[in-house]
Amino acid sequence: MNAPMERPPRTAKVERKTAETNITVELNLDGSGVTDLATGVPFLDHMLDQVGRHGMIDLTVRAKGDLHIDAHHTVEDIGITLGQALKQALGDKVGIRRYGHAYVPLDEALSRVVIDLSGRPGLEFHVPFTRSLIGTFDVDLVHEFFQGFVNHALATLHVDNLRGDNAHHQAETAFKAFARALRMACERDPRAAGAIPSTKGSL
Repeated sequence: MNAPMERPPRTAKVERKTAETNITVELNLDGSGVTDLATGVPFLDHMLDQVGRHGMIDLTVRAKGDLHIDAHHTVEDIGITLGQALKQALGDKVGIRRYGHAYVPLDEALSRVVIDLSGRPGLEFHVPFTRSLIGTFDVDLVHEFFQGFVNHALATLHVDNLRGDNAHHQAETAFKAFARALRMACERDPRAAGAIPSTKGSL
């Protein structure tokens, strides 16, 4: 009796170097949520840890950026590189669920994220942060991170903070919900083995 074929590992390593940043992202979509993060932006490390742990993605991120100016280029370029790594790891997307969604609460805050690994970039971001800084982290950069991600993952992403008074909680629920939705969308669907989840025949 023939043994079942092993599925190839869904891993990727992407390096991105510009005049502003030097970034390496490694990921394993079928991991156990182990993270190794050194972005130079502590709050972003905290958020990426949520992505790894709640997305069950082994994630390593190394970044050196022009933080003497501000964190904008570093955060945006990490989003870009993460998107490129996800796209590479997914390959032809055969057998994945494609769609994912999650609601995540944290105390008074509640966020909803819905994702479609559609091959088309699109972002709807509705997070009315209650303050402009979380420590020294500019909350505008959350949008920049997700915009960079969708542009290069070629995904459609809806991020909605439904309620929240604490900006840290608002951001954390958004990243945790993103992780959970991404995990669902990337999962292999045993009923769709060998099939691409699109009537077009490609994603």
